Amino acid sequence: MNFICGKYQLNLTRPHVMGIVNVTPDSFSDGGKFASTNLAVEHALLLIAEGADILDIGGESTRPNATPVSLDEELSRVIPVIEALSQHSTVPISIDTYKPEVMRQAIAAGADIVNDIRALQEPNALQIVANSNVGVCLMHMQGTPKTMQLAPNYVEVVAEVKQFLIDRLNTAQAHGIVKNRILLDPGFGFGKTRAHNIELIKHLNMLVDIGQPLLVGLSRKAILGAIVGGDEGQRLHASIAASVISAMKGAKILRVHDVKATVDALKVVAAIQ
Repeated sequence: MNFICGKYQLNLTRPHVMGIVNVTPDSFSDGGKFASTNLAVEHALLLIAEGADILDIGGESTRPNATPVSLDEELSRVIPVIEALSQHSTVPISIDTYKPEVMRQAIAAGADIVNDIRALQEPNALQIVANSNVGVCLMHMQGTPKTMQLAPNYVEVVAEVKQFLIDRLNTAQAHGIVKNRILLDPGFGFGKTRAHNIELIKHLNMLVDIGQPLLVGLSRKAILGAIVGGDEGQRLHASIAASVISAMKGAKILRVHDVKATVDALKVVAAIQ
């Protein structure tokens, strides 16, 4: 199973690790730590050294109740980082955005993947990705980051998330984005209660059955805090458990903060599968 993204082709017969680089002052876990271009690039190169297969660059926090940032502000945060990394990175660079203009400029700057919490639903987003050679990740979210955790509601969460992802996959293909450029993400923590998230983890195989590589982002999230207690910085062990479970259930890309620990854990998974 190959995933084509820009100048890269990833063989997803083994799970890959996507390292998170938040160029934001207010992300839920590491906001402000890497908010300058130099710090973000330095951190990204460290993640590669630790074994990251992909870098995910984000310039707008999408934590629950996050305040949206302007287009200009987001561009000023992420474009210099992508431009600098494109000269040095040996792995694909992903831009975490739902704004079409950020997608366009990030692709021009050297991004290889668009990671979109809105699943290319914004006007022109589909066309921008279709007219490029980048990969894309289509995520499920109920509501917006500002509203998504107010009262998430589903009749059958797994079936509804699955149908949404199938619909967006079909729409992307209809616009000329071929299947081997597409990842799917159930959107853990994006418009879901603790019970919804657990149900999705338990039945991850139903989403794997769609036939597209699945990206899972559970690292340090509130769902894990609700289970084990502690703040974001105390969720490493729970995050590793979530990554291992996800990989064993068929997830192909794990989006994480703690790259080295996740890489080591996945080596153990590989040894027994």
